[in-house]
Amino acid sequence: MDTAWLWTLLLTLLISCMLIYSTWTKMYRNSNLPPGPTPIPLFGNVLQIKRGEMVKSLLELRKIYGPVYTLYFGPSPVIILCDYQSIKEALNDQAEEFSGRGKIPSWDQYFQGYGEAFTNGEEWKQLRRFSLTTLRNFGMGKKGIEERIQEEAQFLVEEIKSYKEKSFDPAKLLVQCVSNVICSVVFGKRYEYSNKDFHELLYMFQAVFEDTSSSWGQLMTMLPIIMKHIPGPHRRVLHELNRVNDFILQRVNENEKTLDPKSPRNFIDSFLIQMQQEKENPMTKFHRKNLICTIMNLFFAGTETVSTTLRHGFLILLIHPEIEVKLHEEIDRVIGQGRCPTMEDKSKMPYTDAVIHEIQRVSDVIPMSLPHSVMKDTQLRGYTIPKGTDVYPMICTALRDPKQFATPNKFNPQHFLDDKGNFKTSNAFMPFSTGKRICLGEGLARMELFLFLTNILQNFKLHSEKQFTEDDIAPKMQGFANYPLFYEFSLIPRI
Repeated sequence: MDTAWLWTLLLTLLISCMLIYSTWTKMYRNSNLPPGPTPIPLFGNVLQIKRGEMVKSLLELRKIYGPVYTLYFGPSPVIILCDYQSIKEALNDQAEEFSGRGKIPSWDQYFQGYGEAFTNGEEWKQLRRFSLTTLRNFGMGKKGIEERIQEEAQFLVEEIKSYKEKSFDPAKLLVQCVSNVICSVVFGKRYEYSNKDFHELLYMFQAVFEDTSSSWGQLMTMLPIIMKHIPGPHRRVLHELNRVNDFILQRVNENEKTLDPKSPRNFIDSFLIQMQQEKENPMTKFHRKNLICTIMNLFFAGTETVSTTLRHGFLILLIHPEIEVKLHEEIDRVIGQGRCPTMEDKSKMPYTDAVIHEIQRVSDVIPMSLPHSVMKDTQLRGYTIPKGTDVYPMICTALRDPKQFATPNKFNPQHFLDDKGNFKTSNAFMPFSTGKRICLGEGLARMELFLFLTNILQNFKLHSEKQFTEDDIAPKMQGFANYPLFYEFSLIPRI
C-alpha cells in the first residue's frame, strides 16, 4: 500500500506546528507587554484559569505578577489591571487612549459592534451623546425620572403588602420594579407585575447574564474561536438575545405607526425621529440596529445590576439588624411616615447614603467591569500596549483596595463616614467603572437604589427564619456577575 501521502501529510503538519510555535515564541518574547504567565500557542493561558473561577484565578495571578500583567485569551493578549492605582492611571489619567470597548465574545456574536455600549470612535460618541441628551429630556437626573421611580416604589410597596408577611424570594419582584423604570423611559409604559410578556422579557435578560457568567461563558471569553464551534450553554446567549431583539423590534414597529415627529413619547420615538432627520446621510449612525442594541444596553445596565445590588443589600441587612435599626431611625427622623422619600432627603441622610455605598462596594456586582480597548499604541508604566489590545480593569480590586478602605473584606458603612458622621466619598469607589466609559445609567441607578431602599424600609421591617453569616454575603467572584445566594425573607409592616 502506498503510504507516501500519509507521511507527506504528517510532515506538513509537523512543519506547520514548528512554524506556528516559532512565530508565536518570537512574537511573545519580543513584545514589551507587562509580565505574565507563559501562554500555549493558540490556547493562551487557559490552563491558568480554574474552571468557573475566572475572577479568583486572576486575583491569584496578581500575587505573582503584580497589579499590571498580561494574560492570553487564545492567541490574543489582554492586559489585567488589578488595583485602584493602575485602574486610575489607565482609565482616568489616559482616558482617551483607554476609551475603546473590548471584546465580549458571548455578546459580540449578536451586537457585532452596534449599540452605545459596544461601538467605538465617532459612532460611540454620537450614540452616547444622543442617549444622554434623550434620557435627560425624559427626566434622568431631574424631577421627571424621580417621580417615575417614586410611582414604581408605591406599586412595589402595595405588592409587598399583598404578600401579608409571607416569606418570599425577592429576586423576581426587585428586577420587575427596577426594569419598569427603564420601560417607562424606553417604551413609555410600565408593566403589571403579573404580565406574562414582562416576565418573559426579564427571564431572557437574566438568562443572558447567567450564561455569560457560567463556566461555559468564561471559556467562551478565553477561547472564542474554539468555543463557538462547541455546543453548550454558552450557545444559548445568542438565542436569548435574538428573542430580546424580537420583543424590542415589535415595540419599535408599533411606535413607528403612530409617531409624531413634533412630540416624542419615549426613547424609541426620539431615536426614530433622529433616524428620519438623517435618512439622507449615507454615513448616519442612527439606524434600526443601533436603536435596538442601544435599548438592550439600557436594559442590561439598568435592570440586572440595580436589582442584584438590592438583593445583596437586603441580605446584608438580615445579617446586620443593628444597621437596619439605624436606617429606620434616620428615615423616621428625616422623612417620617407621612410622605414618600425624595432625592432632596438624601443630603440629610448621611448614614443611609453610606450604607448604600457600602452595599455597592461589598456586593461588587460586575467584578471585572466590561473590557476596554486601547485606541492607539499606548504606554503604561513603561510597557507598550498595542492598539486594539483588550484591557480588563478589575473593579473588584479597587473596591477592596486595602490602601483605600480600612476593612476591605468586611461590611462597614464607616468607610463612607467621617469622624463627625458626615458622608464622605472615596476615589476608589467605582462600581459604575470610571473614565470615559463610565456607566451611562449611573445617575439613574443611584436614584433607584436610594428611593427603592428607603421606601421599603420606611414601610417594612425585615425578617427571616434562617440565620445568615458574614460568609453568606462574601461575593463568589466566579465570573461576569456576582449574584447573592438564594434566600427568602418576609417584610413586616411598621405601621
